[in-house]
Amino acid sequence: MDKKWVALLQNQNQLSKVIETNEYTEKFGLALSEQDAQLILDSRKEALQVQRRVEFGEGIALKIIREFCDSDFIDQNNYVDTIIRLQEIFYLYKNEMRDEITDDELLHLMREQFDQLCFGDLEYLETTCLANFAQAIRLGYEGYHTPDRDGEHRKFDLQERWSYDLYQEALKNLGWGE
Repeated sequence: MDKKWVALLQNQNQLSKVIETNEYTEKFGLALSEQDAQLILDSRKEALQVQRRVEFGEGIALKIIREFCDSDFIDQNNYVDTIIRLQEIFYLYKNEMRDEITDDELLHLMREQFDQLCFGDLEYLETTCLANFAQAIRLGYEGYHTPDRDGEHRKFDLQERWSYDLYQEALKNLGWGE
């Protein structure tokens, strides 16, 4: 069998699977065209090459789509670009964490941080949140394996955040509060 023909058949199979995610994501107002799906797959291939990774099976794109499609920070306008960036970030941090963390654990962590700390800011997710967590993993941290790991990301958030009480105090100091 010609290798190009096999590669084309595999691409068509992956393309079909990515487009089939529309059945699930449409209830969140998200859908991919065939061109969008191909762009995601092409970007996946490039990200794998950049990170010098090999992936077997259907790839991480399907899992990313399922994990992130109901986020308040993703809409039809940024859907494709967000999925592509999340793929790139995923492969980068699989390497940075030395494959110590499973794909599902990393995806869950990424989603938790994306929504709760980054508020949809992919740059912050990549350069701060996941960088801090990856450093902890490389230093031997294993707390993410616990059954109750929700909120685990907050241990590594070094940025001070606004709180409601702090906001109210600031308003009061300005003479605008109660």
